[in-house]
Amino acid sequence: MLPKKGIVFPNGKNLGPYALAVAYALKSQLGTTHRAVKTIMRWTGAGERTVKNWLAGVTGPNGQHLVELIRNSDEVLDVLLLMAGR
Repeated sequence: MLPKKGIVFPNGKNLGPYALAVAYALKSQLGTTHRAVKTIMRWTGAGERTVKNWLAGVTGPNGQHLVELIRNSDEVLDVLLLMAGR
């Protein structure tokens, strides 16, 4: 039985804003270590500060960076499909 308080499992209604949803997906797959930042940088070609902002949920990836994340991360794809109601 799940406790009444604690971890909230995401679904299409409680993912929050786009940037936070992508951050949740990336952190759930890779964590928040410097190695995760380097992995995301390698996947997307984005700079270190940019990737750190994605992981913090300050900003979200756009355009080609988002396509590259979806190409490499099933979690990001799943979160975006949930947000889209698909």
